[in-house]
Amino acid sequence: MTMAITPVVLTFNEAPNIARTLSRLSWAKDIVVVDRGSTDSTREIAAQHPGVRVVQRAFTTHAEQWNFGVHETGITTEWVLALDADFVLSDELIREIGSMAPEPGAAGYQASFTYCIDGQPLTAAAYPPVVVLFRRGSARYVQDGHTQRVQLDGPIGRLAGRILHDDRKSLAQWLPAQMRYMRLEADKLSQAPPGSLGLPDQLRQTIVLAPPAMFLYCYILRGGVLDGRAGLFYALQRAASELILSLFLMERMLHRET
Repeated sequence: MTMAITPVVLTFNEAPNIARTLSRLSWAKDIVVVDRGSTDSTREIAAQHPGVRVVQRAFTTHAEQWNFGVHETGITTEWVLALDADFVLSDELIREIGSMAPEPGAAGYQASFTYCIDGQPLTAAAYPPVVVLFRRGSARYVQDGHTQRVQLDGPIGRLAGRILHDDRKSLAQWLPAQMRYMRLEADKLSQAPPGSLGLPDQLRQTIVLAPPAMFLYCYILRGGVLDGRAGLFYALQRAASELILSLFLMERMLHRET
C-alpha cells in the first residue's frame, strides 16, 4: 500500500453483510465501524476482524453520521475510504488503491458499482458512481434527500476497479428501509424550488410515470431480462421504491387539499 488509508463503514443491523465487507479490508491497519445501535450481531462480528474499532453513535442523519465517522473518531490518515456495510471491494480495486500515488491536488476518487442480488452480479443496474476515496481534511457530507454526498475542494478522479453492491438482508428488512428513504425523498421533491430539479426527479413528481418507467428502464433498457430471476427481482425492487415514493407524494397532495 503506497498511501495510508482508513476505511470507515456505517452499520445498522448488518449481520448478513458486514463480514464480507470487512474481509476485503485486511490490508488496512485501522478500520472504523460507526454503528447506530444494532440489535443483531453486527458489532460482535465486526469486532472479530483485526484492526476494527467499533464506535457507537445515535443516528441523526446520514450526513451527520458520516461527518462523525470521518472527523470525530480519531482517524490519523490523510485518506479515507467511505463504505456502506454492503460494499465489497473487487480484487481489481484492491490492487488499484494499493498502488495509487495521487497527485498533490487530487481531492478524491469515485467508483462504479456492480449490483448483486443474493451474490449474483447483474448485467446492469441503476446505481450511479459514488465518491468513496477522498482526502479527509476538506471533506464534508451534506444530506441530499434520502442519501448524502461528500463535498470536496479539488478535482475528483475515477477509479477503474469496481465495488460490488451486495446486500444480503431480507426483504422484510429492505421494505422498512425503503419507507424511511422514500419519505426523505418526498420531502426533498416537495420542497424543491420550481425548475431546480433534473429530468429524473421531474418524472418522479408526476407520480404515475416513475414506477413503470423505472421497471422498464431496469428490466428492458438496462438488460435486466438477461439476468433471469435476479434481474426481475431487482427491477421489481426499484419499481416498488418508486411506488412508495409516489404514495408519499400523493399523501402530501391530499393533505394540502384538506
